[in-house]
Parts: sequence; structure tokens; C-alpha cells
Amino acid sequence: MSSPPSEAALKVRARVGANVRRLREAMPDDVSQEELGEMAECHRTYVSQLERAKTNISIDRLVRFAVIFEVDIVDLLLEHEDGDA
Repeated sequence: MSSPPSEAALKVRARVGANVRRLREAMPDDVSQEELGEMAECHRTYVSQLERAKTNISIDRLVRFAVIFEVDIVDLLLEHEDGDA
């Protein structure tokens, strides 16, 4: 049985999720979670869980989202000044 994620891990999940949501909502054409899931080759529910910090993200998927958003992978991990993660 695995132990629950640490507080630090939960903060990173929340930051990544907030950044995914922020970047998705900033995309042209009002991209939905379902459309982003299709682009990232994952299900809409995964995108939803990711944005709500309910699931972990692999390095491979982190890279995939960075490519979709045309940002550096680090941008998905950084806290942003506007109050969003």
C-alpha cells in the first residue's frame, strides 16, 4: 500500500493543475477539457482531475502539455505572480 502524497507534492500538483487550466483557458477558440484531452491523447476526466490536483502527472505527459501550450516544461511548475499557481 502506498502512502499519501506529501504536502510538498500536493502543492506542486495544485500549481501544475492551475497552470494547465490557465494555459488551456488562454488558448484561442476556447479549448475545452475534452479538446485538450484529445490533443494530449488522454481522457477529459484526466484533464479535469489534473486541473483539480486530484491526480499525479508523469514526466511524459508534462512534456506533452508543454508542447501543446508552446511553453517550457518549467512554466508548468512555476508559481505565477497573478496569484494563480
